[in-house]
Amino acid sequence: MLKPGVVILERYEIIEQIGSGGMSFVYKAKDHKLNRYVAVKVLKSEFSENKGFVSKFRVEAQAAAGLAHPNIVNVYDVGEDKGLHFIVMELVEGITLKDYIEKKARLSVKEAVSIAIQVSMGIEAAHKNNIVHRDIKPQNIIISREGKVKVTDFGIARAASSNTITSNVMGSVHYTSPEQARGGYSDAKSDIYSLGITMFEMLTGRVPFNGETTVSVAIKHIQDEMPSPRDFVPEIPVSVEHIIFKCTQKSPDRRYENVSLLIADLKESLINPEVDFVQMNNGIEDAATKMIQEDEIRQIRKNTRPVMTEAKEFREPEEEADEKEFWEEERTPKRKREEASGDREREKNYVRRNEYYTQNNKKSREEEYEDELDEEDVKMDKIIAILGIVAAVILCLVVLFFVGKALGVFGGKTVEDDTNILNGNPTITGEAVITETAATESAEDGDMVEVPSIIGMTESEAKELLNEKGLGYAQNGTIASDTVEEGKIAQQSVEAGQKVEKNTRILGVLSSGSSSFEVSNVVGKTLEEAKKILEDAGLVVKTTEEFSSEVEKGKVISMSPRETTPVVKGDTITLVVSKGSENAKVPNLYKLSESAAKIALESEGLTLGLVEETYSNDVAEGLVISQSFEAGSEVAPGKSVNIVVSKGSEPEAIKTYEGSVKIQKPDGFTTGEVKFVLSQQVGDQVISKTYDAGLLDETSFPYKLDVTGESGVTTGTVTVYVDERALSEKYTVTLSAVSN
Repeated sequence: MLKPGVVILERYEIIEQIGSGGMSFVYKAKDHKLNRYVAVKVLKSEFSENKGFVSKFRVEAQAAAGLAHPNIVNVYDVGEDKGLHFIVMELVEGITLKDYIEKKARLSVKEAVSIAIQVSMGIEAAHKNNIVHRDIKPQNIIISREGKVKVTDFGIARAASSNTITSNVMGSVHYTSPEQARGGYSDAKSDIYSLGITMFEMLTGRVPFNGETTVSVAIKHIQDEMPSPRDFVPEIPVSVEHIIFKCTQKSPDRRYENVSLLIADLKESLINPEVDFVQMNNGIEDAATKMIQEDEIRQIRKNTRPVMTEAKEFREPEEEADEKEFWEEERTPKRKREEASGDREREKNYVRRNEYYTQNNKKSREEEYEDELDEEDVKMDKIIAILGIVAAVILCLVVLFFVGKALGVFGGKTVEDDTNILNGNPTITGEAVITETAATESAEDGDMVEVPSIIGMTESEAKELLNEKGLGYAQNGTIASDTVEEGKIAQQSVEAGQKVEKNTRILGVLSSGSSSFEVSNVVGKTLEEAKKILEDAGLVVKTTEEFSSEVEKGKVISMSPRETTPVVKGDTITLVVSKGSENAKVPNLYKLSESAAKIALESEGLTLGLVEETYSNDVAEGLVISQSFEAGSEVAPGKSVNIVVSKGSEPEAIKTYEGSVKIQKPDGFTTGEVKFVLSQQVGDQVISKTYDAGLLDETSFPYKLDVTGESGVTTGTVTVYVDERALSEKYTVTLSAVSN
C-alpha cells in the first residue's frame, strides 16, 4: 500500500486509498501536471514480479484506453515507476450501484430501467470495439453525484479478433452466465446475461440465485429456472419482466443478438410498459434446460476455485470454510458426510456418488434419484405429447388463415405496429413519434421485400431507395439525436432487414440535431435572472444558500455543473446563492488589556484597529477605557475596532504644550470623514493622539488644527486621514508650553 504524499512519476500525488481488488489497490491522487484529481490503480506487490500478471494488467489498460464513452470510466495513462505498475483513470465521485441498491432496498422500475439503459450504452460501446467485460455486476457500476452511470473495472476484459472469446476466467458467481460457469466461451451475450441478473437485483433487491458455496450458485445458473421478478415485486411491468427473461436465457442463442436490441426494448418499456412486445428467440437444442453432468461440475470447480481465491475480499468467512471442507472431502470420496438440505444436498447429488444404505436391502440414494428421474421423464413425455397436439392445431389454423386470405375470405393487409425502433441512437429525447407502418395499397400474397436501412439519409435519398424496392415513404415528426445530423432520418418504423409486403409505407423521423448543449454561465447574476436563463433552456434549477463577504446578497456564487458543461433538457443545475455577509457581534472590551481585547475581537471574526492612549483616574494603566463600536452591536465580519487605553492617572503640576497648524485641502478631495493624528516621539515611544474633524467638504479648507502635546515635547507630526485612509500629506507642528 502507498502512503499519502507519495508521488508517482513526479506527477501523481497519492491522496488516499479508495478501494482494492484481487490484483490491485485504487487510490485518489492529484495530477499536478493537469491540476485535476484522478484514480490510480496500482498492481499489488505480490503480482509485480509475475510477468503474466503484469502483462494482464497492461492489456487491461490498452483495452480500456481505447474506449471513450460517457458511460465508461475513462483511462488516462498507464506506466511503471520504481517497480510500481499503475493505470491512471477518471475519478468518479459517487456510489456503486451495489451500495445504492442496499441503501434503497430496491429501485423503482423507471429508475432501474434508466440505469440499465446507461449501462447498456457503455457495454455497447465496448462490444463495438470487440471488448467483452465479462464481470458486469453492481459493484462495477458507479453512479456519480451528477447522476451519470459509468461502467468500470475492465480487469478481465480482452480485445477479441472475432465475436467469440475463449477463456476460463469467471466473474462474480452471482452474476456469471451459464457458459462462464461451465468454463466455456465468453462472448458479448455473457455480458447481456450478467446485465439481466443486475436488472433483477435492482428491481427486487436480491439476486435470483443464492447458495452456501460458489459451486452451488454456479450450478443454479446452469440448472435452475430463472425466477420471475414479479413474484417478489408484483408491480413490475410485464415488458420489463420479459426483457429480464430474454437476457437471462440459459442458451446464448435465445438472448438478445446484441446490446443495441436490448437498449431498444428498454426504451420501449418506458413508453409501453404493459405491452408484451419482447420477441423471444427460438434458439437451438442447447436452449433447453439440461441436467448438469459430473464432468461439468468438475469443470466448474476447476474454474471457480482460483477466481474466488483471487477475489476473497468479497467472500464471507463461513462460505470460505464450507468450500474448504467441500474440497477436502472431495479428495476422499469414500468418506461419509452428514446429510444436508438445500443447495449443499443438491451439490452432493450432482458431484459424488452416495453410499448405499446398510439396512433392509434399501436401494442406494443414487438409484432412488434415478427412479425419480424416470418418473419425471414419464411426466415430461405426457407434457410433450400434449404440446405436440396443441402445436398441430395451431399450425392447421395458421394454414387455414392464409388459404382464406388468398381466397379473399379475410380482410386486406393488417397494419403493422413497430413503435420506437431506435437503431442504436444513444441519446433520444422527447416522446416517440413512430406509431405505425401502413400499406399504401394491397399487395399480392407472398409479394414480400426486404426493408433497407434509411438511417442517416435525407428524405429524398430515402424515397429514392425505398421506391426502388417497391416501398413508400412518409415523414413522421422529428426527434433529437446525438449521432444523426440535423435534417436526416434518425428512426424508421420498420427495422432494416425485416420483410414487408410491397407498397408498404415506411415512416421516418428526422433528426432535429444534438440534444446536448453547453450550460450558460450565470455566476454573478441575481437568482431571478439565473433561473429564467436556465429554465428557458429546459433545465431544472435547485438552490442552496451560503454567506459571502465578496458576493452581494441574492446573487449567484457558483453553479454545478459548471459553465460550458454539456447538458440535456431536464438536467438539474444547482446554484449557490449569497446570503450576504454574516454579521459579527462586537464584544465588551472595557477594562481589558490590549492583548486580551485583541483575542476577544479575533474570536468574533473582528480585528483590532487603532490603539490610542490617554490619562484616566478611573481605569488602571494599560486597560481599555473605550471602543469605537458599542459592545453588543453587529458589524460586518473582519471589521476593525479602535480602542483607547488608559495611561493611568494624570500627573499633577504639569505644563500643557499647545500648538496649531493650517491644513490645506487634499488633492481631489470633495467630501468625507476627516480626522487628524498627532504623533510625538517621547523617549523610545511614539505617542499618538487623534482629532476627529467629522464630515468635511472642500469649503472646509484650509483647516486650522489646534493640538495639545506631551509635556516637554515641542514638536510633532500631523497625518491626515480621509474615510479611515491615511494620506501622504504630513504637517509639522511646533508646540509651546502653557502654564496650568
